[in-house]
Amino acid sequence: MKLTNVELTEQDKAMFQLIRAHIDPQELIDVLLELGNIRSLAGYEKEAGEYVYNWMKKEGFTPRKVGMVEERFNVIGTYGGEAPGEGKNLLLTSHLDTESPQYNERDAWRYRPETVERSEWLEAAFRDGIFSGRPVENDRGPMTCTLMAAKALKAAGISLKGKLYITACPGEIGPEQVEEFRGSQYLGKELGAQYLLSHGGVAPDYAIAAEGTDFGMTWLSCGHALIRIDLYGEEIFTPMISHPLSLGDHPSPLVQVAVLIDHIQRWARQYEQENSYESAGGCSIPKVQLSAIRGGDPHIMGAGSEVCSVYIEVNLTAQQTIAPIQRQLEVLLSQAGMQGQVLPLVYRNGYEARDEHIMPLVEAISAGTLGTDRGELLLAHHAYSSMWRDHNVFNMYRIPAATFGPSRFQPSLDDMLDATAIYAFTAWKICNSEEENL
Repeated sequence: MKLTNVELTEQDKAMFQLIRAHIDPQELIDVLLELGNIRSLAGYEKEAGEYVYNWMKKEGFTPRKVGMVEERFNVIGTYGGEAPGEGKNLLLTSHLDTESPQYNERDAWRYRPETVERSEWLEAAFRDGIFSGRPVENDRGPMTCTLMAAKALKAAGISLKGKLYITACPGEIGPEQVEEFRGSQYLGKELGAQYLLSHGGVAPDYAIAAEGTDFGMTWLSCGHALIRIDLYGEEIFTPMISHPLSLGDHPSPLVQVAVLIDHIQRWARQYEQENSYESAGGCSIPKVQLSAIRGGDPHIMGAGSEVCSVYIEVNLTAQQTIAPIQRQLEVLLSQAGMQGQVLPLVYRNGYEARDEHIMPLVEAISAGTLGTDRGELLLAHHAYSSMWRDHNVFNMYRIPAATFGPSRFQPSLDDMLDATAIYAFTAWKICNSEEENL
């Protein structure tokens, strides 16, 4: 869906070309590969953060480190602000952590051995004009674009009345503090974009979560919950066990869980259909997925277990809260004739920007997109508005925010150059605007 009727002025066209002329393609490749090939597992982002800090310092963006804990900090650079009291402030954010195995004994819980050995988890590569690797795609490719956008503005001598904040955050992907997994390495959003905004000395009017969206835009996003369902049954001495024909009649919760999973899957299909949410800013389709199953103690032989726990991830749109979901799952358990309890272990809401407040940012990004050969700015695919991204944090604090970026998978060099130019152009439009609409 076309989002605006923006048309480029001659000044817009000249500014876009000026910006594009000051983006060095080889430097973009070099920075992306250097940054992308730093090992930056979720929970262990320090080295990548140091790289971004040192790069910003070298380029004159007066960076600061802001962190809840010393080894997991946000990096904040600033450009512009030449006219105090005039212009708007724009914050570009991207995240340092990349989804990957943790390269410890817990990997055996989730992955086949050959999966852990795939180079794509930690390798950023550039071949035949195409970037690849998880660090590039999520999210140090778009992060590099924000860095190079700031540099292009500075190199071109383009002044900004308002401030441009360029930021890099830990903890966007996760993890979460669940069960025995405690400590600072298991903190997620609290020490990332949320800490950046509440303790980072920034005051944005607008924010962009720079992540791959295939050059679409959305200003809503899902939150999520992790819910543990404890299923209770009987511990039976193995020599005395019998096996009824119906799994639901078996005394062990380790067997009954097969029946519970069938109920959960049927509920998940209905949940998705009943709670999908569409607005001017995109479409959110909340998904449900089994995350883990725990039960028994394998080193104690002879009697099975009285408890089996099922962990499910439940996404939530900007219109939902947690209590109805807990009640639905409690009813599910009761109607299945099973004993147990339902416990929400993690809960984060989804949010959206108000349409009338986000429009200046929509119009700026739309104009930037027109400066490329990509045509009109369109809404992003619903996948990008059905997941957590850090624009959720800013919308939670009533700062109009969206997510926008290059091709999500295997972006080309042209993709990255276009995204860089659009970020820089958007900063020029926003930071030099004093009006409600651009």
